[in-house]
Amino acid sequence: MRDLPPDGRLLFLTRFIRLFSYGALSVVLVFYLTGLGLSETQTGLLLTLTLLGDTAISLGLTTQADRIGRRRMLIAGAVLMSGAGLTFAFTHNFLFLLAAGTLGVISPSGNEVGPFLPIEQAALSHVVSAGERTTILAWYALAGALATAVGSLFAGVVTQALEKATVPVISSQRAIVVLYAAMGVVLGLLFRRLSPAAEVRQDKSIAGGQRTLLGIGASRGVVFRLSGLFALDAFGGGFIVQSLAAYWFYLRFGVDPATLGGIFFGANVLAGLSALVAPRLANRFGLIRTMVFTHLPSNILLVLIPLMPNLPIAVFTLFLRFSISQMDVPTRQSYTMAIVRPDERSAAAGITGVARTTGAALAPVFTGLLFARPALINLPFFIAGTLKIAYDLLLYRAFVRIQPPEEVR
Repeated sequence: MRDLPPDGRLLFLTRFIRLFSYGALSVVLVFYLTGLGLSETQTGLLLTLTLLGDTAISLGLTTQADRIGRRRMLIAGAVLMSGAGLTFAFTHNFLFLLAAGTLGVISPSGNEVGPFLPIEQAALSHVVSAGERTTILAWYALAGALATAVGSLFAGVVTQALEKATVPVISSQRAIVVLYAAMGVVLGLLFRRLSPAAEVRQDKSIAGGQRTLLGIGASRGVVFRLSGLFALDAFGGGFIVQSLAAYWFYLRFGVDPATLGGIFFGANVLAGLSALVAPRLANRFGLIRTMVFTHLPSNILLVLIPLMPNLPIAVFTLFLRFSISQMDVPTRQSYTMAIVRPDERSAAAGITGVARTTGAALAPVFTGLLFARPALINLPFFIAGTLKIAYDLLLYRAFVRIQPPEEVR
């Protein structure tokens, strides 16, 4: 980390600012929209279309970033983020909100949306050596996790303080939305400082017709296979996203929201810290083996959680799972960057990221149906664990022999 070049430090800063903003907005967004007068149905539709719009924007910008310019696409994403935030802050017209949410960049969940993550991953992989790539991406993942936690805490503290100062509730929540828009402006200014070193030199030997509209040519077979597997993993994970897992603890053990907040704060801290262990394991065993041999036992633990007889043991099993479940994140990102051409990295990260987002978006509706039947509330854990174990085995079989260049050497 000491030798991280200026562009790398800049991208760490933009990651922290962005995830801080996402975390803060996620705390107040639903309350703010219903406070504006939107019905629960309208709010749900708005959030769904927001996620779909973010996915489309991400695919469109990331697949062209290596050709048009990574800095330009990042600035475009920042403009869309700021524009959406301003619209949400200063109108209550549902159609305007719908247009801004669909065409802009809004994160209703606190997670990465838009074009930023894939392009930043590609740029980071471009400015650091292959031997440092996994370690840098691990710290990058940790920075994002901490920023989300800090942003969520900040939003809760600020809105509560404003309400105690007799500021109307809707105005205190609007302040967070305005801050979100302002952070989009800050990101745009920071991205302007990104140097040409973060850009990729186009290979003139590739004829324009050989490259698809998605921005990949020689790497398309590998990228599409990885995308299918990543979508399967995310689909399985979508059955037990954090909000649904928290609700399961409420249904099963009657845990109150305050306690759930503490439980999942601790779980996420463990997950973030575990990412720092992944590079050492990858250096010794390889990226694919590290991905599979840490992810597989975590998914076995996932299946075991609903079988635990009481809350303390269930929480312990959850913590144990989170302590190893995220080791595949920096290794997965690093592996994708390593096995595709440098001038296809942004597109590859964008396509695989969209595959994961789409897979994850399809599953929660099924979990909702299962939770509606008391006898079936444990089933989402079993389905998720089984699908994710299948992903691990298929990934190992398909890619264990496809080694990154640094592992071959």
